[in-house]
This record gives sequence, C-alpha cells and structure tokens, in this order.
Amino acid sequence: MRRFIVSLLFLLLSSASDLHSAPVDVEGIISKVVAIPGSNYCHLRFAAINEDTLFRDRPVLKDPSEGDIIDFYGPCDYDPLGKTEIEGQRAELWRRLLQDSDPE
Repeated sequence: MRRFIVSLLFLLLSSASDLHSAPVDVEGIISKVVAIPGSNYCHLRFAAINEDTLFRDRPVLKDPSEGDIIDFYGPCDYDPLGKTEIEGQRAELWRRLLQDSDPE
C-alpha cells in the first residue's frame, strides 16, 4: 500500500510540472518546461546539432527521431543553435575524436 501511495504522489507531482509548460517558440525546441514558476529557469529538450554541419556557418539540428536529444537546464530563451551551444558541441566532438584516436 505504501508503494502505491508513493507512486501516486510521484505521478501527481510529475504531472503538476506540466502545468508550468511554456509555449515552444524557438525552432528546434522539443519541449520547454519552466522549472521555477515566475523565473527564467527552464528545462529544455532539443536535438543535437548534426555533426556534418557543426563547423559550417549555419549548423542544422538533427531530426529528433534520431534520438540524439539534449536535456538542458538554464535560461528559458536559450538558443540550441546559438554560439554557446555550437562551441560546446564542437568541443564535445573534438574530445570524442581525440579519445577514439588515443592508442591506450
């Protein structure tokens, strides 16, 4: 019985967070949930940048159906194709490439 109550409370609390969903107005954002009501702090979900376009002038996001989704916690107006995200994903790609080429 106690498990049932805990599960029910978890379900209610997790569905209550959906009440704070903000409209998704930036292209590429899959979901946007205001983490703290009345603040500019959100949980965003968006597709990663396509590696083939990562070093071009205009990178393109992957198709969300590929499953390479980024969970981001930060400003609600975060741009998944902004300078900060592009630099971060470029750095991550370089780390992976260097790690894969390490002879150890």
